[in-house]
Amino acid sequence: MTTFKGSDCELSGYISKPRTNGPWPAVIVIHEIFGLVDHTKDVADRFSAQGYVAVAPNLMSRPEVAPVMTPQAVSEMFSFMSTIEPAKMRDSAYVESALANQPAEKRERISKVMKLMYGGLPYDKMTQDLVKVVEQLRSMDFVKPGKVGSIGFCFGGAMSIRLACATPTDACIIFYGQNPEPVDLVEKITGPVLGIYGGEDTRINAGLKDLVDAMVRYKKDFEMRIYPGCPHAFFNDTNKATYRPEAAHEAWQRVLNFYKRTIGNQQ
Repeated sequence: MTTFKGSDCELSGYISKPRTNGPWPAVIVIHEIFGLVDHTKDVADRFSAQGYVAVAPNLMSRPEVAPVMTPQAVSEMFSFMSTIEPAKMRDSAYVESALANQPAEKRERISKVMKLMYGGLPYDKMTQDLVKVVEQLRSMDFVKPGKVGSIGFCFGGAMSIRLACATPTDACIIFYGQNPEPVDLVEKITGPVLGIYGGEDTRINAGLKDLVDAMVRYKKDFEMRIYPGCPHAFFNDTNKATYRPEAAHEAWQRVLNFYKRTIGNQQ
């Protein structure tokens, strides 16, 4: 565990270095909405085993977010939402009525998480936190010059491309993350981009045409792979409901090939 300087605060985080001698290419691993959990650290360790120094800042450690967006509270919120019929999830009155049946303390925790998740997270500040992490990596003597990439999953996928739009990075990978808003921000991207999506992830995939159109319009180096039959979060091997081993293995090989082409490695 380590700390990083954010845009206006200190963030907790994780760093994993290869056993070989540096300098190494660097990868910023951006977590899901649950924050810096063991799965994120494991992904960072996988990268270090491949010759990359991997850093995973915990964006949920921002002081205005940390007390609410704990892994346990976020999981509790998702468990509650799984009891709501899909057709009624956007019916705020219905959701509030269902939430009223929960015990008071649990209801308060879930309400706070929902308020932040649906419009209250400081995305701009979090993006600038990641910009600061890029700056720190570029100043470190164990990081190869011009070799800083990012990868993110779900929430982190959205943050990965937001980062690429906000500051020059050398490679960007999106695992089923939302498009930047507005999507024309991709004009500012300077490095190659790889997007990986599950075929059954209809909510995220609804925006893919806009993303592809923007990448073509601004003539970006862009690859995309959709895995048929796979849901959102199919790469996360700690989520038994969504994990798809074969697709996850193939996607990992695609990630390594992409980084080898763009930022290289030590292997």
